[in-house]
Amino acid sequence: MTTQAVKLLLPRWLITMTPDSPVLEQHALAIEGERIAAVLPRDEALQRYADAERVELPHHVLIPGLINAHTHSAMSLLRGVADDLALMDWLNNHIWPLERQWVSEDWTYQGSLLSAAEALRGGVTYLNDMYFFPTAMARAAVDSGIRAGVSINVIDFPTGYAANAQDYIEKGLAAYEQFKGEKLLDWTSAPHAPYTVSDETFIQLRQLAEKYDLQMHCHIHETQDEIDGSLKQYGERPLARLNKLGLLNAKMIAVHMVHLSDDEIDLVAKQGVHLVHNPSSNLKLASGVAPVKALEAAGVNTILGTDGAASNNRQDMFSEIRAAALLAKGVTGDPLTVSARTALEMATVRAAKAMGRASDLGTLEAGKLADVVAVALDSIECQPVYHADAQLVYVAGREHVTDVWVGGRQVLSNRNVLTFDTQALQGRVADIVAKMRAGR
Repeated sequence: MTTQAVKLLLPRWLITMTPDSPVLEQHALAIEGERIAAVLPRDEALQRYADAERVELPHHVLIPGLINAHTHSAMSLLRGVADDLALMDWLNNHIWPLERQWVSEDWTYQGSLLSAAEALRGGVTYLNDMYFFPTAMARAAVDSGIRAGVSINVIDFPTGYAANAQDYIEKGLAAYEQFKGEKLLDWTSAPHAPYTVSDETFIQLRQLAEKYDLQMHCHIHETQDEIDGSLKQYGERPLARLNKLGLLNAKMIAVHMVHLSDDEIDLVAKQGVHLVHNPSSNLKLASGVAPVKALEAAGVNTILGTDGAASNNRQDMFSEIRAAALLAKGVTGDPLTVSARTALEMATVRAAKAMGRASDLGTLEAGKLADVVAVALDSIECQPVYHADAQLVYVAGREHVTDVWVGGRQVLSNRNVLTFDTQALQGRVADIVAKMRAGR
């Protein structure tokens, strides 16, 4: 090994997120190319990699890059446009009409770029996205240097993006073929929800996931209204319907899953379904709270997402990590339901598993991709530090993220995005919003 290409990150604390691993102090993380070469004691690292570039982080904790397992990136352009509403009112009377009027390739690109900047400044190195114009999201991810799960998104009614289910699928597959092999991108087969997608379309998207070895990404059991509507239309609850269609398996990333019976929890555990808990969005839309204690007891791989900025309104994974830990305690009366470490796992190693990327993301260990976040704990509001891992959950926020590397490439330095001009982006966003205001 040549040391010339090695970069040494030298933090006060280092949390690898490997199972049962302690918080390491005075250790180093060595990066060679796009991967982690070693995690080792500081003194040993300085000897082994004597010629390496050194990045001193004396007040920082290093963690794996956070994975936002569910968002609609372009909807950052709709942040705050319709607040204090229930889900179906919010969708039918506000969001979908605005999308029909405004969503385009460039609109989606600019909104996705805005979300990428917000994500990087919040320690997020991977966005699992669901939206129209997947080429726009793909370009935004590549241009910003963030990883993304880009969706072949399908809904069974026309929008400004596509005319029908087949049109959505054909356009999504064309985008997949265009960007196939781009190392920052994964792809998902993404039916929007049981109330917007037919059985025939679900089956087609299941077959697409099987053919191309893709994860699936779908909103399921978000509200009681959704379940009541399914009972009326299909005579069964959405999960029962999806199970009959062969969709409940380890490829399925099921988003929200707020309203679940004990039998349904057992079913998704048995089938290996991954479940994305979106605490802030579900609270804001008054959808409810996912039964995390029962999910944990059943062994469901429960992970975290922000949802889009139109419904949350913060794409802030530190907020979701904290909310997941606190909500679980408050709802159940059990302070151990979601510990600080469990909440961090939901945003790192568990999420990597859900995305099918457990072999190279989610933990800081030799051989994995160097997606690394440095969080400074030296500010007044973060003092004193007794347990660095709990400090990240209960005290620190995204504003304490200073530096981020994705695949060994530094993309955030001292809170400044390095990959594109964020000031120019803000100008473009202001122009878009001005046109939207004038055209409403």
